[in-house]
Amino acid sequence: MDRHNSSTDDTGEFDDSSVEPGVWRYAKAARASVIIDAADYFELMQQAMLKAQRRILLIGWDFDTRIHLGRGRRWWQRAWNRSHPTRLGSFILWLGRHRADLEIRILKWSLGFLKFFSRGTMLVDLARWWPHRRIDFKFDTNHPLGCSHHQKIVVIDDKVAVCGGIDMTSERWDTREHREEEPGRRTPRGKRYGPWHDATMMLEGEVAAALGELGRDRWRRAGGDPLGPADCDGRSAWPEALDAQFTDVEIGIARTRAKHDDDPGVHEISALFASQIGKAKKFIYAESQYFASRIVSEAIGQRLAADDPPEVVIVHPKDAEGYIEEKAMGMARHRLVRALQELDTRGRLHFYIPYTGETPIYCHAKLMIVDDTLLRIGSANFNNRSMGLDSECDVFIDCERPANGHCGETIRALRHSLLAEHLAIEEGDVGALLEKHGSMAAMIEALGVDRPRSLRKLHLEQMSDIEKELADSELLDPETPEEMFELLTARRRGLFRRRGLMSRAMARRRLRSRVTRR
Repeated sequence: MDRHNSSTDDTGEFDDSSVEPGVWRYAKAARASVIIDAADYFELMQQAMLKAQRRILLIGWDFDTRIHLGRGRRWWQRAWNRSHPTRLGSFILWLGRHRADLEIRILKWSLGFLKFFSRGTMLVDLARWWPHRRIDFKFDTNHPLGCSHHQKIVVIDDKVAVCGGIDMTSERWDTREHREEEPGRRTPRGKRYGPWHDATMMLEGEVAAALGELGRDRWRRAGGDPLGPADCDGRSAWPEALDAQFTDVEIGIARTRAKHDDDPGVHEISALFASQIGKAKKFIYAESQYFASRIVSEAIGQRLAADDPPEVVIVHPKDAEGYIEEKAMGMARHRLVRALQELDTRGRLHFYIPYTGETPIYCHAKLMIVDDTLLRIGSANFNNRSMGLDSECDVFIDCERPANGHCGETIRALRHSLLAEHLAIEEGDVGALLEKHGSMAAMIEALGVDRPRSLRKLHLEQMSDIEKELADSELLDPETPEEMFELLTARRRGLFRRRGLMSRAMARRRLRSRVTRR
């Protein structure tokens, strides 16, 4: 097995060299499963944490102790069931009181502390945790200005881990039905929010120990006391309710970490996206919160310009969250999609918005399937920040690896399951429909939009001059800390033109020239 043997040495320094370009580590998983949407994820995570023996390490962009983990728990219902709380803050406290050997470490992005002032009961939870020495909550401030800690990792006893796109926070819970009127889809204050689609992967075995090493290093960088590997017996925290989709597979791990102080940074994720997209022969199916990455766009553009372009289907939200994000990410999407459409002379590129009834579903997942031989899932979006600025972690299963030759059918079944969810059809019908219509896009178009859930084409609206300037500047979506600094300190608008990033030369010219050169 080709496994990199990096570890934390006796001095506490972390050897994070890559085993190959774009890959930090390969490690075996005895079991692995993709979990779709947070209703199942929250319940399965509670089951796993109940089985923890020595350590629970929670690392995330956001964390809200007010959410309920139990399926179907409404905001007005009691927080307790027969044996343990379902409300996250109370559940953590309950674990601290009832598991004498268990330590719980929670790491959250630093800027998120501003949300605390609107989460009154969360402050109460932290106060209740404070006397318990085995419960520790920290804000991660060890990153350059403008960066965010965006990884979503959970490690239990170094034996079971989760890596994906779901944070244990509010406004994430939803079922795979994504009903327009869902009583359980409420904030802790009782306010309704819209349908939400997300995904993550649960892993057991050697790969969990590797993610535990990564998590402990992040904990140390954030100012926490150095942690050693969890010392416990061979029992696993894998939840009994979760069937393993993959067994005895090799998992690849890729990361992004910005340059900071003496740390040169890590850019595995961007290299891996370029490589994996470049290998696509038949199709790429992807779900991403944004579409604003130059690296991803150039890789797709190169394949579209080839003589044998694959079908590319990208599912993402109608709009970004918040006005500023939409103006930045939405306008960058506009530029890049227009550029790619000019290269797509064979009609192989398709962008879709998921809907339930007449309500758009917010797609927060970060997932990519290539030719049913590659499955990738993690925290990285198709945007510039995920390529070099924010801390990210993705995991993937590649059928070309010697241990993974049996995984293709399972990856295909997952793609069919996702299409069935988005189109409100039976999973078992997807294969026949794809064969009948010849492609994913043809099947989607044939099914139409007059159904409980549907995928609808992205329609680009005309941009104003201000929107064009914001998209060109990349102010809210830079790739590196240096780029962020230059943009923030720029005093003359002419700087954006001189930089030649995505400016007046236009994104389509840049894409076309790069694809032609390659």
